[in-house]
Amino acid sequence: MTTASPVEVDPGVEEDLTPDEITLADTPWVTVVWNDPVNLMSYVTYVFQKHFGYSRKKAEKLMMEVHEDGKSVVSNGTREEMERDVQAMHEYGLWATLSKSE
Repeated sequence: MTTASPVEVDPGVEEDLTPDEITLADTPWVTVVWNDPVNLMSYVTYVFQKHFGYSRKKAEKLMMEVHEDGKSVVSNGTREEMERDVQAMHEYGLWATLSKSE
């Protein structure tokens, strides 16, 4: 049995990644909850506490942003994590989307 010699890699040569690919990998995503005319403020506060584990004070602050500003960023992380959070918000009956963090 012969063993292959290890492939030598020139340390001065970087992988062929475009700047966009590098940036996308490092860019966190956010879950945005939007205001709606259906859900009570107390229910939205409850959802934020239940799903995200936020304190009542933080949950109320985020709920007031939704109510007064029309939306609030309620979580951030990888795209996959934010897709799960958006899905959970939909299951609770809230209107939510994900987007890249600015």
